[in-house]
Amino acid sequence: MTVRKTRRTPLAVLAGATALVALAACDSKSDTGAGATAGGPIKVSASDTGCEVSATTAGAGNLTFEITNKGTKVTEFYLYAEGDRIMGEVENIAPGLNRRLIVEVADAGKYQTACKPGMAGDGIRGDFTVTGGVAKQNDKNAQMAQATKSYADYIANNTAALQDETAKFADLVKAGKVDEAKAAYARTRVYYERIEPVAEKFGDLDPAIDVREADLEPNQQFTGFHRLEKDLFKTGLQPDSGQIADKLVTDVKDLVTKSKTLELSALDLANGAKGLLDEVATGKITGEEEAFSHTDLWDFQANVDGSKGAITSLRPVLQAKDPALVSTLDKEFANVQGLLDKQRAGDGFKLYTDLSQDQVKEFASAVDALGEPLSKVAEVVSK
Repeated sequence: MTVRKTRRTPLAVLAGATALVALAACDSKSDTGAGATAGGPIKVSASDTGCEVSATTAGAGNLTFEITNKGTKVTEFYLYAEGDRIMGEVENIAPGLNRRLIVEVADAGKYQTACKPGMAGDGIRGDFTVTGGVAKQNDKNAQMAQATKSYADYIANNTAALQDETAKFADLVKAGKVDEAKAAYARTRVYYERIEPVAEKFGDLDPAIDVREADLEPNQQFTGFHRLEKDLFKTGLQPDSGQIADKLVTDVKDLVTKSKTLELSALDLANGAKGLLDEVATGKITGEEEAFSHTDLWDFQANVDGSKGAITSLRPVLQAKDPALVSTLDKEFANVQGLLDKQRAGDGFKLYTDLSQDQVKEFASAVDALGEPLSKVAEVVSK
């Protein structure tokens, strides 16, 4: 079983939602005889006990899934390749909402769809076959190829910094230098938060590095940044804190190595940019991400940086296809950044607990305003 880091509910949903419960075990239902119509969307009907996919086969290329949540729990939808490698995902689909996922699948093969009611566990799986094979968009379009190369450089720079800073942070933990480790905690994590969609491509690495205590599944070990956050800011260092620090260093090195071999598409950049903003809505604005240190605004800034980094790489593509969208994105990114800048303290940010409810609501509104044009990027890129 692959353990996934569970997402929390967005602020807007939290206002009216009850506590999420664990995924009920059941079989996937699908239209086993049907193939995707050429160029048409594949309908996904998600419920608390089912994941009905209108087609189980499709030709290679850009696949569009339209997901409707007909259940009572917030859900997610994934398309997995072999080894549970995530090809594409849509998170935080509240009851009654529709979301769209556009993902490039250039290679024929066996895949799996999955709905995750309650955003927990392996999900309700179904087999999905891709036939034929097409040239990747990057190979056909020089602008897209340049966009992914530019973003790969961004990832390389941040993963290198993450590896260096994590090693320094771990050394401070092992040396028992609590105050220095506390000071290093938030500035180390920013490099991870900028590139989290890449980390999520690699199975268990993301939860091993970044799982929150509240999201642990049965028999899942609490490791990574947030375990050390708890040790530093709440309980005091534990007998195994040094071992946890060493494991974090090892996991980050593994992430750096694997990220160098990852081939991203322009659609990966588009979906990643939106995914990072969803990270803001589901953890940073709610104050759930950094439950012990309350350094959520550092993560907020890093997620915005990462999202903007992906859009910056895609900018020539978007400018050629939809210049009005580029202008809207620039405006809304600037608005979010302006609100963040108001909360700076020294070389960092105020603690989340220092924010008023009005300030939190203002952030939530700005994030919603940015999320709307970001949700259109994938469709523009796929044309």
